[in-house]
Amino acid sequence: MIISRIENFEQYLSHKEKCRHIFESIWLKEREMTPHKKKSFTFNGISYPAKKTVDFLVDFKYSNGVDINWRERMICPLTGLNNRLRASIHLADFELGLKEYHKIYITEQVTSLYNYIKIKVPDTTGSEFLGSDYVGGFINQEGIRHEDMTHLSFKDETFDFYLSFECFEHIPDFKKAFSEAIRVLKKDGILFFSVPFIMQNYENLRRAFINEHGEVTHILPPEYHGNPVSEGGSLCFTHFGWEMLDQLRDCGFRNVYSLTYWSDTFGYLGGEQIVFFAVK
Repeated sequence: MIISRIENFEQYLSHKEKCRHIFESIWLKEREMTPHKKKSFTFNGISYPAKKTVDFLVDFKYSNGVDINWRERMICPLTGLNNRLRASIHLADFELGLKEYHKIYITEQVTSLYNYIKIKVPDTTGSEFLGSDYVGGFINQEGIRHEDMTHLSFKDETFDFYLSFECFEHIPDFKKAFSEAIRVLKKDGILFFSVPFIMQNYENLRRAFINEHGEVTHILPPEYHGNPVSEGGSLCFTHFGWEMLDQLRDCGFRNVYSLTYWSDTFGYLGGEQIVFFAVK
């Protein structure tokens, strides 16, 4: 697996130039693998969560109709986890060293990823956003816990790790959610997350915001992402850029960095992908 640690936009630009030929060969390899007819196929590789070699399912779901959305597909037939989620588990072990005794909060509960983490680390608390009418910590009849990431119900310094994958972009005041994350983490605790990210941008791309009347104002055409507890999906307010790392530092995190990665062995295709770490 190719992994690079990058802490800011300037480092990324240097990394991009240094690895330009590698990225070009990766792009060509993935283009050659894409079938001319838009049909599903399999790709043989190692599923890290399953600890086995499998045939990943690849198709054109969530794509633009031309290019495969590798990041959201490449489904492991044994775990049901896609490319992005399998890599998140792999990198969590690689960077965090998850142990049974750790205390974890993850911002999802009705997913295969939550189930995997909960088995690996029993003291894991998951939640979903059930709506603004509920108070933090409420648990419905299905056993789903409600939390608002900008007003968490947990006490200060509760968790060793805070995990969140594709959630902060749905929060208008994401900086408040960052501040809540640092509040509920123990000293030296780590926020590990992924978001839609534009590597070529320093500034975040603001797609929508809440105006003074409490109404959603769209700057760009509305973009909705899948939500396991809402058929209507969740509105995306932000596509992040490297500015986000400085905003995490402004919230008080003392060590903020990204890991970029790619691997054909493990089925982490789709060009160079990225995840983020912020240490309290």
